Amino acid sequence: MEFPVEVALARAVPRLPTGDGWWYEIKFDGHRAVLWREAETARVQARSGRDVTAVWLDLALAAFHTLPPGTVLDGEAVIYRDGRVDFGAAQSRAASAPPRARDLAERWPATFAAWDILQHPVHGDVRGRPYSERRALLLDVLADVPPPIQAVPATDDPTVAQVWYDTLHEQGIEGVVAKRASSLYRSGRIWQKVRHAETVDAEVVGHTGPGARPRALVVELPDGRRALSQALTAPLAAAVSAHIASAGPGRRVHARATGSYTTVSPGLTVEVLAGTTRHPVVTVTRVR
Repeated sequence: MEFPVEVALARAVPRLPTGDGWWYEIKFDGHRAVLWREAETARVQARSGRDVTAVWLDLALAAFHTLPPGTVLDGEAVIYRDGRVDFGAAQSRAASAPPRARDLAERWPATFAAWDILQHPVHGDVRGRPYSERRALLLDVLADVPPPIQAVPATDDPTVAQVWYDTLHEQGIEGVVAKRASSLYRSGRIWQKVRHAETVDAEVVGHTGPGARPRALVVELPDGRRALSQALTAPLAAAVSAHIASAGPGRRVHARATGSYTTVSPGLTVEVLAGTTRHPVVTVTRVR
């Protein structure tokens, strides 16, 4: 398996699917990450494919010391503060330069919530195996691995999954992800998610202002329309600029609906308030 890997995603649905063959996982509110334990090192990949090891160095070190070489895990980089999952802390870490990220890691170390195994130290690339088999292999690999790397809770009982959704929100749990037991691992929106936030995912296609400090975003909504965002807050601008810096500069274009903007390479997704998508200007809540 070659670095980086294209990750699987989930699409938002209004309620949990039920019936034979469904499994459910707690959806932690953090930053998507892929842990690579290679022969002589370990590194961390962002959802976009960027190498973000310098930002999540504590997780890379944990992977190096506890995972067998040849292991690749998919999951979420999570930070706890005051006993609950704190997405803001994870977002601040992800948008930080390496020196500040190291300082933040000393104060609020990260946890890796693993929900899938893409490469097994013995069986190799297991993305072509069903979810139920990959789940068993994940639990086997992590059986003796201490925190901060842990498997997410999972169940095939929809009643238990609904209880998770109804009761864990105050602890910072975002929702529940549903996966078919027979599903293979592939890129694209192959899973389903139910979450508390009234938001929708939108793909970033461009930005206004300089790349080092973007002022607003041009996003493509789920129905295919493109819209301009409101002015970005400083943390959002920092997270977007990190993606722009790693992907390289775009080109200038002009569209009637959004005006002039600079294009952004694919791979950057944000959440926008669902109630704003009917308007020409949308409100971005965070970078995924």
